[in-house]
Amino acid sequence: MPKKFIKKYMPDHQTIKEHKHLKIFGRLLHDANLWHLNRRSVSGAFAVGLFCAFVPIPSQMILAAAVAIIVRVNLPISVALVWISNPITMSPIFYAAYKFGAYLMGQELIEKDYELTLEWFSSQLDLIWQPFLLGCFLFGLISAIIGFFSIRLLWRLHIIKHLKERRERKQRNKNEA
Repeated sequence: MPKKFIKKYMPDHQTIKEHKHLKIFGRLLHDANLWHLNRRSVSGAFAVGLFCAFVPIPSQMILAAAVAIIVRVNLPISVALVWISNPITMSPIFYAAYKFGAYLMGQELIEKDYELTLEWFSSQLDLIWQPFLLGCFLFGLISAIIGFFSIRLLWRLHIIKHLKERRERKQRNKNEA
């Protein structure tokens, strides 16, 4: 993965350090490892961000930031990836997680009078919480693993391509001399 491309879209360190929700981490945000762009940091950030995106709690950004700080991976990428589950995508993602969890547990889906509202959810919570949480956990785990290894692979392929191009340039320069 080209560092220039990632840096182009990353927010400024100071902007993140001053973000109202992330101020609770105080001096922990000054750790240089949270801002590095290397294969380990970025792939770990993808794993953290993708896993936290499927955790069905409010303030997933704070959870992603806390985990990124603990495991010392790129903080902005971890926090940004949480937005995969946003107000538009949250309903279909969580419904799919519930269906997946119910399928794995061998339970029938509760689809009568289905509405994805807070009232419906709270009235059905005692029936759906286990398959819902199982589905969310597995979606998060699977996406974290796929994201981690995909970024590692893409980063490695980029390095191999870069080294090959450099070798070819050296060979051309040697032949021209």
